[in-house]
Amino acid sequence: MSGQPTARRTVLKGAALAGAAGLGVAACSTESNLGHAENPTPTAPVDLGAADAVPVGGAKLYREQRLVVSCPAKGQYKAFSAQCTHAGCVLDKLEGTEGNCPCHGSRFDVTTGKAVQGPATVPLPEVPVRVTDGKLVAAPDA
Repeated sequence: MSGQPTARRTVLKGAALAGAAGLGVAACSTESNLGHAENPTPTAPVDLGAADAVPVGGAKLYREQRLVVSCPAKGQYKAFSAQCTHAGCVLDKLEGTEGNCPCHGSRFDVTTGKAVQGPATVPLPEVPVRVTDGKLVAAPDA
């Protein structure tokens, strides 16, 4: 009889471990288009500072505000969420106009938002942006 409880415990431990592993896989799923980001885009206006801080033909990462802004031509700006669509991590650096996610290695073209290297497959959400008095303002109604 003492062998039976041990076998039962082993089965129960295995079931618990399998359940925990399943949760880990779900948390890292590539099916998510927002990852763990609850609000990947601003719900209120965000002042990003001087518009000329974004170089023409380049981009600037506003990590604290979770935004990235590119400037394809003088006076034209495009903004995207800087939260990876795979797991919600904030991009940590730009290499030219390509943003890097430090968590799983996803890379994004920050001029289009398109995922260029997985595991992310969904593009970064676009964020409306405008220039007001020489300053960039990202907002839902920009």
